[in-house]
Amino acid sequence: MDILFKGDVENLRSGIEELQDAYGFTVAEKGGTKLTGKQDNHVKGLIVEFDKGAGTITYQQPCHFFRALGLVLEELNKGNKQISVQEEMQFSSVGPMFDLSRNMTMKLSTLKDFIRKLAVMGHNAVMLYMEDTYEVEEEPYFGYMRGRYSEEELRELDDYANQFGIELIPCIQTLAHLEEFLKWDAAYKYKDTRGALLLESDDTYNLLDRMIAAATRPFRSNRIHIGMDEAEEVGRGRYLNINGFKNRFDLMKAHLDKIVEITDKYHLHAVMWSDMFLKLASETGDSYDKTTDLPEYIVNQLPDNVQYMYWQYAQADKEHYKRMLQQLKRFGSTPAFAGGMWVWNTFAPNYQISLTASEPALTVCKQEGIKDVFVTLWGDDGYENNVYNALYGLQYYAEHAYHPEIDVNHVKERALFCTGIDPDALLALNKMDQPPGVDKGNILQTNPSKFLLWQDVLLGLFDKHVEKMDVGVFYEQLAEEIRQYNQQTPGGFFDVPQKLCRVLAKKGNLGVELKAAYDAADREKLQDIAGRVIPEVIERVKTLQAAHRKQWLCLNKPFGWEVIDIRYGGLLQRLDTACVRINEYIKGDVDEIDELEQERLYYSPNVEESSGLGWCSYYYRMASPNVFFHVLPIY
Repeated sequence: MDILFKGDVENLRSGIEELQDAYGFTVAEKGGTKLTGKQDNHVKGLIVEFDKGAGTITYQQPCHFFRALGLVLEELNKGNKQISVQEEMQFSSVGPMFDLSRNMTMKLSTLKDFIRKLAVMGHNAVMLYMEDTYEVEEEPYFGYMRGRYSEEELRELDDYANQFGIELIPCIQTLAHLEEFLKWDAAYKYKDTRGALLLESDDTYNLLDRMIAAATRPFRSNRIHIGMDEAEEVGRGRYLNINGFKNRFDLMKAHLDKIVEITDKYHLHAVMWSDMFLKLASETGDSYDKTTDLPEYIVNQLPDNVQYMYWQYAQADKEHYKRMLQQLKRFGSTPAFAGGMWVWNTFAPNYQISLTASEPALTVCKQEGIKDVFVTLWGDDGYENNVYNALYGLQYYAEHAYHPEIDVNHVKERALFCTGIDPDALLALNKMDQPPGVDKGNILQTNPSKFLLWQDVLLGLFDKHVEKMDVGVFYEQLAEEIRQYNQQTPGGFFDVPQKLCRVLAKKGNLGVELKAAYDAADREKLQDIAGRVIPEVIERVKTLQAAHRKQWLCLNKPFGWEVIDIRYGGLLQRLDTACVRINEYIKGDVDEIDELEQERLYYSPNVEESSGLGWCSYYYRMASPNVFFHVLPIY
């Protein structure tokens, strides 16, 4: 399709040209379909009027123009020749937060692909979560071997996003969550605990000045997210030994004042997570709910030139969001909100819990006048998942950003056009964590797609969870369903989930079957397991590993893949050892297999009373109950 662009589009032309290949049109010099851009600051969104091969896009911001262009292309692809659309943006900022710190840093080409998709969806902001994955002067160990981005790479990304009117915002940590830097001996002088910085230290504030300068220098934005979440351990390590005990609020308040001095110095607008102050205000000190009241001493002492961001990924109660956001308004500024699309700690996106929480959250954000809304895509414990699995969730947030209320069928139509991937296929991946034992419509944290893969076949730490469930048949059927989606999607997009389901079809109940055969002294069954079943599982794991490696190296920098490679290697080696141990027992070389003599217990004792199969946040706990590493002392 040839399109002649006229009017107020000159500053958008490079962005338009970047979309040609992905969305099947060519920028024409003359003739073809005619689209006239008209910028109008009174519109507050976009207006599209199109008829008889020509039309006008009236827009306020560049993001509105690119969303409108996507709407036009979508309707023209359907064969519609008359188009009339008017949308008003509900927020000032909407966009994802990409986690570039939990073992995975995306290639620039991948981030640029996301930026193109986000532009057509209508997003206008992206937060880049970088704990230590950017360069800091005089700190060679900051992000060392972690795939850190150079200043030039980040500037290239910012230039690329700017073509579409998308603001890139650095999101760093200035207090805790810095384990991957503080682990180095070279960082010892900055270290309080395993992950928290040493406060009241000139060295620390010199470092933070350089960190903030480095993180913001490549970007046009004057916004910076300074983190400071989940800092419960602050002041409890070396600080305590050096300075003695000090109230945690006093420590955090003084530290925040210091950080704001630095951000003011660089003319930056600071955003920070709000959870620590809410926790300090709660009765327990480690969690909060809608009954939490911020005391006046907290409200009155915190700086009013910081925007506090409320994060919540699982709550379905509108009153909860309303109460929390109203509490944060007491600081004197309009808070921001961050929801989540659950792609962390599992191979499957949990759309059930994500959308169940996002719908009331975004509805309340509109009612409460929240202007800045983001959706987090965390990658806890290695980022085994594919971040593209969250695409439907990004579309969901985009549609909420342009409509007071949304229609799910419309969201799916838009997602198919903007992403090129069937949203029903993405939603089907949700089933990977919903084998028998998980209630339909699961809204719990449960990640069997992960723990059934990594758990040891001889130790069976999660076998009790599935001993009465035929998960093998379930995953065999799901593998076939995903295979069909994979055939319809270019590039083998669903290769990894399909091959994972094939592994779980054989391995999901393998530990249960092995223990039952051993307890029954069924040597024929044991011989079949060692001679046929485990070797087949090994081959399926190798096939999965190859597909996962191909996906990772296509999308991400290679740093971090070694972590996943080692997990696969450990799994393969333990399967081989299981064969050896079983064969020794069958031959009579050993009288018993000690691991199989042990009673099987629930990993999570209360799992029987839940509607899920349990949850584990860490690979190393799934693979073994024995010591992987020692973390004492915390400093």
